[in-house]
Amino acid sequence: MAEDLLNNIAATLAESSSKQKSVSFFGDDKSDSVGSQLNRLFGRQKPVHHLLGGGKSADVLLWRNKKISASVLTGATFVWVLFEWLNYHFLTLVGFALVLGMLAQFLWSNFSGFVNRSSSKVPRLVLPEDLFVNIAISIGAEINRGLEFIQDVACGGNLKQFLVVVASLWAASVIGSWCNFLTVLYIGFIAAHTLPVLYEKYDDQIDSFVYSVFGQLQNHYRKLDTSVLSRIPKGNLKAKKHD
Repeated sequence: MAEDLLNNIAATLAESSSKQKSVSFFGDDKSDSVGSQLNRLFGRQKPVHHLLGGGKSADVLLWRNKKISASVLTGATFVWVLFEWLNYHFLTLVGFALVLGMLAQFLWSNFSGFVNRSSSKVPRLVLPEDLFVNIAISIGAEINRGLEFIQDVACGGNLKQFLVVVASLWAASVIGSWCNFLTVLYIGFIAAHTLPVLYEKYDDQIDSFVYSVFGQLQNHYRKLDTSVLSRIPKGNLKAKKHD
């Protein structure tokens, strides 16, 4: 069954690539262009930059400024290598950073009078309280949104959506068993800095590829639905509630 599915997907991809390479000179190009505009991934009608927020974060993710994007990606890689390959601990790094900061302030406050006639004041680092409040509010809102979505899927009665979410959570748990949480975050960070720019550059090819795969998956789901899922008895929850 799995081998047949892979063969069908490969055949569909070969057909779609051959259709993309063929060019018509008698007006079919216009209909193809209109179809490619309507057949965007997830019904997308706006540019990728607008979907990502349209601000500086979108510029970084889409490599509008290559120096900033490369520096952000290099910093994330350095942190991941520091914790994963060199086996540093977070508390150790925080301790070293605080010791270095105290040493720098100590030297500044005690030896600035030797360089200058008047000793300069050491700047104080104070974080605003609103920063932590906004971070907590944002994290809480995202967690509540995720819990609401999971509960809606569990109680909505849509079997297809329920199975997709369960399969996604199962795949996430399997990936989590292969590596730790920091590695998963690093993989997601790398994907966020590579997949959007690749999609923006090759959006037509990716859209046709994904829709061809979705078509094959829908055909196999219909076969599974007619042979197995349609025979599962469904309880009438509304009638029980009225009773």
